[in-house]
Amino acid sequence: MIQSISLFLLAGLAEIGGGYLVWLWIREGTSIGYGVIGSLILVLYGVIPTLQNFPSFGRVYAAYGGIFVILSILWGWGIDQKVPDRDDWLGALFCMAGVIIMLWAPRNG
Repeated sequence: MIQSISLFLLAGLAEIGGGYLVWLWIREGTSIGYGVIGSLILVLYGVIPTLQNFPSFGRVYAAYGGIFVILSILWGWGIDQKVPDRDDWLGALFCMAGVIIMLWAPRNG
């Protein structure tokens, strides 16, 4: 379970970090180097989820979506200084509950 959570966190940081660098390049006018590095990190993001042990692509990416929501809130808080409100946290809690159910609920076959 620790490896799985670590891979989800690493994938999330790669997606958000890579996307942020591309954002800075296109939206904030930084150099193209930001866009190139961000794009390479986004390719790495595409590889990381394949290292998960779960057999279903759809389940892995659906669960990752919940993790991504939480990491995005934290990124916005830490990097963009946008303090999450109660509803942000409530939505994140629902997302995490969904992730836990999708990945670790007992299954019949």
